[in-house]
Amino acid sequence: MRFSLRRTCVLVLVSLAAQIAFAQTPKTVFLEELTWTELRDQIQAGKSTIIIPIGGTEQSGPDVALGKHNVRVKVLSQRIAEGLGNAIVAPVIAYVPEGSYAPPTSHMRFPGTITVPDDVFEKTLVSAANSFKIHGFRNIVFLGDHGGYLNDVKRVVARLNKEWGGSASRAFAPPEYYAGSSDGYAQILRQHGYRNDEIGTHAGLADTSLQLAVAPQMVRQNPMRNGPKLGPADGVYGGDPRRSTAEIGQLGIDAIVSRTIASIKKESAAR
Repeated sequence: MRFSLRRTCVLVLVSLAAQIAFAQTPKTVFLEELTWTELRDQIQAGKSTIIIPIGGTEQSGPDVALGKHNVRVKVLSQRIAEGLGNAIVAPVIAYVPEGSYAPPTSHMRFPGTITVPDDVFEKTLVSAANSFKIHGFRNIVFLGDHGGYLNDVKRVVARLNKEWGGSASRAFAPPEYYAGSSDGYAQILRQHGYRNDEIGTHAGLADTSLQLAVAPQMVRQNPMRNGPKLGPADGVYGGDPRRSTAEIGQLGIDAIVSRTIASIKKESAAR
């Protein structure tokens, strides 16, 4: 009788310990918020997809903070991972090719932009992907928030899949992610009555509205709305951000997230 009671007490304590441990595990999709044992357990439980968000530290005109791409891709990656249900989000890659610094070209003409050589960037992506592969992830997904390095990402994906051959892991970069934030979103805005000379390609109405939807604190709204129309000398290309709103930005966010989730699911299922 005593043995039975003792055994029952031990089982109760073990059960309580497991419940406490489970309760302490954060409900998050971010790898950097998990311990290695928590991540191991989640992989074993079916988290087979790792999202590698790629941002960039660059100027976006005088009214948007330099970390725009880093914050935006993190928020979008979180929503995409949550929508997939089987995904973890890696730390954001914030150092990317942004042009030359000898002499300064493109965004490097503006203080705060950081650039790295293409080969360094590509090696970073390859190393990150191989790290996740050996830890058990089968789908390694690159999400690039900035168009300037998309060809680098394509080269990395092709190299990885060639090297991995017939292994269980596969790398891919769904084109729907960036297309949703550029041409796809511009089409949505035109349907809502906005002009091409407002929408822009960088730091215009489209870009700024997306940022207002995910991180409004990064946009200096009063000077933006009340100031003069900005141009290339200010870091604003082909657009006018003055009528930007979080509401129209959310239209783009919803489209990017839903289209990217559908693309990742399709790619994963095809394998």
